[in-house]
Formats: sequence, C-alpha cells, structure tokens
Amino acid sequence: MSTGGFSTKRLLRVRDLLERHVGAGFVPGALMVLARHGETHVEAVGSLAFEGAGAATPMAGDTIVRMASMTKPIVAACAMTLVEDCTLRLDDPVDDLLPELADMRVLADPTGPLTDTVPAKRPITLRDLLTFTLGTGMVVAEPGTAPIAEALDALGSPQLDEWVRRLGALPLVHQPGERWMYETGADVTGALIARATGTSFGEALRERIFEPLGMKDTGFHVDAPNLARFATAYQRDDGPGGEAVVADPPDGWFSRPATFESGGGGLVSTADDYLAFASALLAGGTHRGERVLSRPSTSLMSTDHLTPAQKAVSGFEPGYFDAKGWGFGMSVVTRRTHLGPSVGSYGWAGFWGTAWYNDPAEDLTAIVLLQRAHLGDQTLPMWNDFWTTAYQAIDD
Repeated sequence: MSTGGFSTKRLLRVRDLLERHVGAGFVPGALMVLARHGETHVEAVGSLAFEGAGAATPMAGDTIVRMASMTKPIVAACAMTLVEDCTLRLDDPVDDLLPELADMRVLADPTGPLTDTVPAKRPITLRDLLTFTLGTGMVVAEPGTAPIAEALDALGSPQLDEWVRRLGALPLVHQPGERWMYETGADVTGALIARATGTSFGEALRERIFEPLGMKDTGFHVDAPNLARFATAYQRDDGPGGEAVVADPPDGWFSRPATFESGGGGLVSTADDYLAFASALLAGGTHRGERVLSRPSTSLMSTDHLTPAQKAVSGFEPGYFDAKGWGFGMSVVTRRTHLGPSVGSYGWAGFWGTAWYNDPAEDLTAIVLLQRAHLGDQTLPMWNDFWTTAYQAIDD
C-alpha cells in the first residue's frame, strides 16, 4: 500500500529510527517530516526535554526549536525579494549601504599578521554574500596559529551595526570571489537587508517571508506564552555520569529579544513553519496560490554557483565539494553518493541537530528536528541514516 508516493509499510522505518535515537538517550525527542505529491507525514517521538516540564510534553509539529544554520536559506530568500523589487542587485557592490566594507584590505598571508595586507582587487557584491565568497568567514585553526581566526572570534555579538563596523575594521582573509568561506556572509546579508529596508532585520524577515508564508512561530526569540512549546538544547558531550548536559533551556538565550539578529544561525522555528518555507521553494516560490518569490529566484537559490577553482581550495576538509556545491545560503547536491538526495537537491543542516532537503526530482521535502549539538565525525552517518529512511520509503 502507498500514500502520497510513499510505501505505508516502509514509512514505519522512519519511526523505528527516531525511537532508536530517543531510546538510546541521545535526545529526549526527535521529529521527521516527509512531504511528497501533496501529502505530508509527520513522525514525532519522545518529549521536549529530559527534565522538568518539558519531559511531559510530546514532540510535535508545533514544537519550537533552534534552527541554527537552517536560518541561512531563509535569509537568502529575503534578500531575493529585494532583488526582485530592484532595491538590491546581485552584482552591485554593497559599499553604498555597508560603507564599513568599502575599500577593504586583504591579508597577504591568511595565517600572517593582521597588519600585512594588500588592497582588495574588487568590491564585495550581494552575490558574494549569498555564495559565501566575500573573502571572510569561519577560519578553523589551532590557537595561536592564525591571528585572523582569533580576531574574528572576538567580534562578539553586539548590535548588528556595531558588528559590521568591527568586521570592516579587520582585513579580509582572501580576495573577494576567490573561495567559499562559511557563515559570515549570511550575517552580513542580514545587515544589508536591514539597511536596504530601513527596518530591523527581524522586521524585514517578518514582512517579506514569515507573514506571507504563515510562519507564525519563526523569529529571533520565543515569546513567554510559547516557552512551554520550546525544546531544550543539549551539549554534544555527556556529563560525568553519562547524562545529557543542558546547553540552553527554554528560558535561556532565546527567551528575550536578540541584541544580535544573526542571519547565520539565529532563528527559532517549528516543523510546520519550516515546511511552509521549504514547500514554497519546491513549488517555485508559491504558497497556497500566492507568489512569495519568483520562479527564477528559487532557481537561482538552488543552483550551484561555485566554480571548480573555488571548490578546489574551499570546504571544511579536502574533497568537501566533490559531491556538492553552494547556491544562495544553502548546499546543492551535484553527485548522488548515498541512498539519499538526488542530483539537484538542495538544503542545509543546523548546529543543534536540524536538517532539511528539497528534492525536485522526487517532489520530496524531508526535515529532521533534534536539539543536540553536532557530534563531529558521528554527525554525517546520522544524517545519512535519516535520508536513507526517507528515500527507501518512496514508492512509485
């Protein structure tokens, strides 16, 4: 028997996998959404927390979680609404709205002194921000080996304008357009959106993305009446007694308005809300008959924009881009390597255990929500297991 292009029998394996992670004590609760051919299947297991009131509250489609880096595609979509109304242009320099990033200097040696710099060969553009090729971003280095890594870490999380000022006072790590560097481009995009709209970044997201898509529980903090639906986040490593260690409780970081509205990873959301966003992208920019983005915008977002030369020198480890590329704010699959996303699929994951892919070839959206920090080398096998359970259930 099948429904919505899924095998009913094989869908049971999704619940089995979630129960395995919850039963092992890895997380108190887990949720997976599979949507295909107009039908949606939600499997939720466990509760919002190991302790307190959350231990008695089941995981559900309206459970609020920290999306972390799954914020990035939403930010890119918001930027594209500004391109569509000609407020911004992809290949124009961002200097006029972000003068802090004009006339940038670039490190002569990425691991060298911050004072040893050369001029940037060209300005930073919006396309650079969306493809993470602006010339700066996450620098992974041993302490004391790369001054720029420590300087970037020291930027902190002040108000967005002050953060841009601090960033602009540092040199770029590489020339604009030279290579992909993670994270920072999304935060700069948030600052650009705020300047371009004359509102706060959060307000721009609300007006241009959240309200049109009915994403009522998505934002940079959780209002007090909704804290009972907010899952607890846990650290990567267990405590001395093998217990999960709380990293952020419901009344923690997100229980008050954010000083720094981070485009790189600051949003909270729900499975219901994120499915609305993902489904709109898969539908070419429409939601319930209303157009939120143009079809060309969604196509641009989900196209691999990195060149072979950029991929050869980029990524978190050698070969990182062998089977994938980068669109606007998200990854794009360029070669199928597992029982999982097809070539042309796109999406991204988040630090606290959230992940999402749209697969146009299969008309499939798959979303996984957990709330436990990344487990390093164990993370990729875990995600492969989730995608395997999703794809083995396809039945047509």
